Amino acid sequence: MSAEETTKIVTLAELQENSKREKLYILLHGKVYNVTNFIDEHPGGDEVVLAEAGKDATEAFEDVGHSDEARGLLKDMFVGDFETGAAETIKSTPTSEKKPVAAETASSMSYFLPLTVLVGYFAWRFYTSGSA
Repeated sequence: MSAEETTKIVTLAELQENSKREKLYILLHGKVYNVTNFIDEHPGGDEVVLAEAGKDATEAFEDVGHSDEARGLLKDMFVGDFETGAAETIKSTPTSEKKPVAAETASSMSYFLPLTVLVGYFAWRFYTSGSA
């Protein structure tokens, strides 16, 4: 890139406009990439890419541990730099913090159900042993 050329600045509005399968921009490390043509080739499936559309996908990208080869593919998809200061407003939810409501309910049930059975057993033993 010559000194006269400047890098395109992508606004938050533009990033969010391009968050559909038909035209998909992803934000990684303050840079915006057009991954539209790569969605169907993504080894993890298109759902994981679409889930990060319109927000900062840096943490999700790094959590997976993409290879140098995957990082190299980004060069051809580069659109421009993201507007300064806007990245903090659209942080992705870290993968480790995403927990479906059903999983929380199942987790609670797997704790309280055996506890309830245990308390019931001891109550039964207490009341039946005293009356004999």
